[in-house]
Amino acid sequence: MLLHLVQRTPLSQGVRRTNLVVSQGGASFRTLQYFDASKNDLKRFGSPTTEYNRSFRTSSSRSSRYIRKRGFRTSCSRSDTSANALFSSSLSKPTREPFTILFCGRDAFSCAVFSEVHRAKDVWNDLHITTNPDVKTGRRGSRLDISPLKTLAGSLGVPVHTIPKEKTAFKHWLPPPPFTSQQPSNGSEPTFSPAPSHLLITASFGRILPAPILRLFPSTQRLNVHPSLLPAYRGPAPIQRVLMAGEPETGVCVIEMGEVKRKEGKVVDAGGIWGVERMSVPEDATFLEMQAKLAESGGKLLVQVLRDMLSGTANRISQGPLTPSTPHAPAISANDSTITFTTQSASTIARLERAIGHQRALSVPAGLPDGRAVTLAGLRVLPYEMHPTISGSNVEDDGPGTAQYSPQTKSMLVKCADGMWLSVERLQTQDRVMVKAKEWWNGLKGNGLVKDGRFRFGREF
Repeated sequence: MLLHLVQRTPLSQGVRRTNLVVSQGGASFRTLQYFDASKNDLKRFGSPTTEYNRSFRTSSSRSSRYIRKRGFRTSCSRSDTSANALFSSSLSKPTREPFTILFCGRDAFSCAVFSEVHRAKDVWNDLHITTNPDVKTGRRGSRLDISPLKTLAGSLGVPVHTIPKEKTAFKHWLPPPPFTSQQPSNGSEPTFSPAPSHLLITASFGRILPAPILRLFPSTQRLNVHPSLLPAYRGPAPIQRVLMAGEPETGVCVIEMGEVKRKEGKVVDAGGIWGVERMSVPEDATFLEMQAKLAESGGKLLVQVLRDMLSGTANRISQGPLTPSTPHAPAISANDSTITFTTQSASTIARLERAIGHQRALSVPAGLPDGRAVTLAGLRVLPYEMHPTISGSNVEDDGPGTAQYSPQTKSMLVKCADGMWLSVERLQTQDRVMVKAKEWWNGLKGNGLVKDGRFRFGREF
């Protein structure tokens, strides 16, 4: 079986048409198909004698994804891996030299994306990293905080360029050669022409790149890996906000970066989309789990986009329009970690810990009668079948914030706004250490704060 791509014509934005000729046993069958990316819909005109849909699924997953991305699908009633190899290789054969890449990042997400790029040696000739400077932390600067991406680069022998710590200095910073030439000796403003092979990538960099850096690269070769289904959840905390909202689905996009000009309506994370990958969100997913999955998926998607660019088959579509209901992803603040039992449901509080517990402790302000805050950890919604373990004859009369210790679950049970109970494994009184629920409960009893086996957060009974 021999497959020939004889025509590929853009119809409109997000729509591609492909004329595919299939030859088998001396006979040719022609089918005209197009894929509407905005509707995720495959159209077909004409039908060949043999349906072609299965053979590419027997080939590598990369070839399968590649063919699906190109806007058409083929299959056959039997496996023909030689035809698969011929077809996929003819599509992905590079038509230009590999990239010289400047990769900007800092954290675990950046590391996972960069690792995928580093392994794909067919897409780059030269690879450089830009990351944050080392920072002294701890008591009297006793500990040096080093960017995980810098550590990874050192282990791989990749050159590292460090940005200035101060934001004002970063606005005037430029990467060294090969991305810039020698600075003018007369002190005049340097001017640079983007090299065709130079490509910029950011992944969880944490800084908005100023225009002088962006202008060092062709406008279509400034890419960002963003872990959400844009335009939803634009901003610095998309993974956390998706989990906090209880979204059933999320994803990762490879988008184009433009200059940020808010007065002109040009904002962060608003560029055209070069690639998108969707994934479901498990009900009990944590930030760290989703970060790892999205980073791996984003890295693989990025590599595929780069291969498409090299072969001249990459396709970019605009983001959908923003509406009043489009969710955003602002940075996580102290207010986000505040627990209010009288207004929040048990599931909301449990999701909150899974979303931001790795970076901020959840606390009840003035949780004790003397005004001290109480930090909570190890949170989960108590299942209905466990409700009989709650002691007392007037459980339904207990108001939100009422708590008791459960020997069966070895946790504190706290009633929330929706009438459900939250199980809390560990607690910490302000200026004290974190302890298990039983020890904390015994401390309450010792201070006379428990009445009829109950304690009310925020006030005395």
